[in-house]
Amino acid sequence: MIFRLTSRHPILIVGNGVRGAGAVEELRRLSEKTKIPVLTTMNAVDLVQDDEKLGFIGVYGNRVANMIVAQSDLVISIGARLGLRQIGNKPEFFAPKAYLIRADVDQNELSRNVKEDEEKHLIDAKEFLQNLLNEEIPVYSEWHEKCMAAKKALSSYDKAVGNRCIEAISSVLPENPIVAVDVGQNQCWSAQSLTLKGQKGRILIGGGYGSMGCGLPYAIGAAIAEKGRPVYCITGDGGLQMNIQELQTVKSEGLPIKILVINNRVLGKISEIQAGSYGGRFSITTAASGYTVPDFEKLATAYGLKAKTLNSYTEIGECTDWLYDNEPCLINLLLPEDTLLLPKMNWNQKDMLPALEENITAYISSLLS
Repeated sequence: MIFRLTSRHPILIVGNGVRGAGAVEELRRLSEKTKIPVLTTMNAVDLVQDDEKLGFIGVYGNRVANMIVAQSDLVISIGARLGLRQIGNKPEFFAPKAYLIRADVDQNELSRNVKEDEEKHLIDAKEFLQNLLNEEIPVYSEWHEKCMAAKKALSSYDKAVGNRCIEAISSVLPENPIVAVDVGQNQCWSAQSLTLKGQKGRILIGGGYGSMGCGLPYAIGAAIAEKGRPVYCITGDGGLQMNIQELQTVKSEGLPIKILVINNRVLGKISEIQAGSYGGRFSITTAASGYTVPDFEKLATAYGLKAKTLNSYTEIGECTDWLYDNEPCLINLLLPEDTLLLPKMNWNQKDMLPALEENITAYISSLLS
């Protein structure tokens, strides 16, 4: 028996190892059968879609996901590294009330401890999920509903302009889309706020595997594999400039890639670090420190792609025809330069920034208790 029947607040944390093992269907069946809330890592955000999405854990994870982890009493981690970006710099702050069960196919990952008394299973994710499906596990509908209520209660918090931009993009995408995401602020905003309609869409996200500029090559590969189906690429002004020559590939191959540039005209993640950790000593990340951005609309047009610039993400509905046809295009979405990436886990503490009002924190804690 793997599952602990004494648990009242169990959760699953699933990583990309679940998809790598071909175990997406087993995960869905276990979730439907037991109603255990499912949280993900950043690399695996598309394992839970539509209304069931609670978000991903970690330093830039969804606040509700991290709060659920903090109140859980059993964490079953499947195909997830649980590295520093997921648990923070002090492991004792991760799931402090929970017994931890880890399943991974990589012995080297299991060789380190997240908790001293954790239980480890060196096993393929598909086999592990099949074993759980064969166990008599209670149905946790009430706990699941509490987690969904917490998500609803926090829905108006942590909404930077970047998050609202991604939500606007989500609202106009078709059912079961394929979305390739670049690296940078746009990646975190997408992981936090990109909600796919349907259950079979994909978010191709690099996480720790890709570097700035990977979004467009991801989209090119996906478009070739899909043989004519539109693919959506969310990238940043910095990331697109890393591989901007690939616009010629998109044009020459006639690939129906819809490039959505989240353009705040700064190298956002790096400039935030320079602001917070280096006393505002910016270097080649802002206009004042030497970073510049071309006119992406003119550049795309020069490559022979149709393109337009939107002064606000609220105008994205005007581009619906472009997003649904079989032609490549570029939409340059302008955001304010000071758009921040929130929330963020305080690296050496158990709270997230910015802090919530005490009454809201108390309400969510009582709801999840």
